[in-house]
Amino acid sequence: MKLSEIIEKLNLDVVVANELDDVDVVNGYTCDLLSEVMANCKKGTAWITVQSHLNIVAVATICGVSCIILANDHDYPQETIQKAEKEGVVLLKSKLNSYTISGELYKLGIK
Repeated sequence: MKLSEIIEKLNLDVVVANELDDVDVVNGYTCDLLSEVMANCKKGTAWITVQSHLNIVAVATICGVSCIILANDHDYPQETIQKAEKEGVVLLKSKLNSYTISGELYKLGIK
């Protein structure tokens, strides 16, 4: 599914974006422990987390995730936004909690 469709259907806020119509999401992963994300995320993943510090951008780049979705209406620090812009990592946010976002992605067929 195209990331642009997911953003629309889940009413996600776009913080940092590239060409969203060109980004495919093939699965989702919900985790806040960076080592677990590195071990289990792969290219095309929508990563749901409450972590917002700078290191999430490095992890996303290593894993090739399609986007990071920040849950619970948290905000990204400015340094994280700047790094994501530089690295081309899509940053999104939601007012929903991680569990609900995961369920909504699952209902859309993202598993």
